[in-house]
Amino acid sequence: MKKSLLPVTTFARIDIKRLFRDKVAIFFVFIFPVMFLLIFGSIFGGDSNISFKVALLSESNNQFTTNFVDEIKKDDVFDIDEKITTLDQAKEKLNRGTIDAAIILPASFGEPGTSGTPAGEATVLYDQSSAQAGQTLASIMQAIFADINKQFVTTVTPFTVKTESTATKGLTQFDYTFAGLLGFTLLSLGVFGPTSVFPRLKQKGVLRRYHTTTLKVWQYFTGNVISNGFTGILSVALMFAIALIVFDLNMRGDYLSFLVMILLGATLMFGIGLAIGGWAKNENQAAPLAQMVALPMMFLSGVFFPTFLMPEFLQKITQFIPLTPIVDGFRMIVTEGMTIFELGPQVGIILIWTVVVYFLAFKLFRWE
Repeated sequence: MKKSLLPVTTFARIDIKRLFRDKVAIFFVFIFPVMFLLIFGSIFGGDSNISFKVALLSESNNQFTTNFVDEIKKDDVFDIDEKITTLDQAKEKLNRGTIDAAIILPASFGEPGTSGTPAGEATVLYDQSSAQAGQTLASIMQAIFADINKQFVTTVTPFTVKTESTATKGLTQFDYTFAGLLGFTLLSLGVFGPTSVFPRLKQKGVLRRYHTTTLKVWQYFTGNVISNGFTGILSVALMFAIALIVFDLNMRGDYLSFLVMILLGATLMFGIGLAIGGWAKNENQAAPLAQMVALPMMFLSGVFFPTFLMPEFLQKITQFIPLTPIVDGFRMIVTEGMTIFELGPQVGIILIWTVVVYFLAFKLFRWE
């Protein structure tokens, strides 16, 4: 038994050492996933306050309007482009999509009305392509005017609503996105790693020399799976630490279930890479096939957007794609606090795909 396992541990050590000696491999295993995390984290993990890029055009010169404009400029909701001073400039910017809307205050705005109090009507001008932003901005302006109106007119409000905090931290959009980023990382490491390394080893004759020894295919595969599982854990652990420290990830599940899901996901994804890289004679064969396999999983498995947004018939298909149960498993552990024992359907699909993928990998593997 020891003699059978010796080549396995040997190749695992060789692969790990090779990784840390290869600057390109270090970049794609550790630095690239972190860069990806930082980009999406800055998009989904920042302040959730809404902000609109607008032009503010005022034709009124009274004191009320001056005070109103000053207050608008202080509000973080409005990102005012001070360079736009005319209506033609605003329309040009709207047409180009560089601003969301233009707020126009006519000359009569803020002047005393029939009741002697300041009155007026502001116009929110928006392009057809940004109708939703314009309508949302109009609702915000209406709420602002409602507060101002209370200072001049007493209104009876039979029905009201109040807000209360639960005093507990809720989930953010980043918490949901993080699971997809983990799935993408395992996909990249598992599929694109072997499909680039194995054909290169074949062309250099390295695998042919291995074949002349007593080394068995299962020993070579197992050693590679162990080494890649180890590097996968390190890569995900680095991403997880950054997510906790920088983006305040709300981890609701237990770490043991999280670790088991990493191992299951890394094993399955690397098996796909083994099957493709082991079969391909060179990189010209491996690269297109890897793209054909990886791209559908990348866009149909909930990595970048939730699967529930897809048509119903497509949802029924995507749940059986290899990457889908991995992403769903991560998401349920992180956001819902589920344990690995509660993820029976996801784990079952992963195990079935693992058996299928490694069966194909053994059958299709070529030493040269």
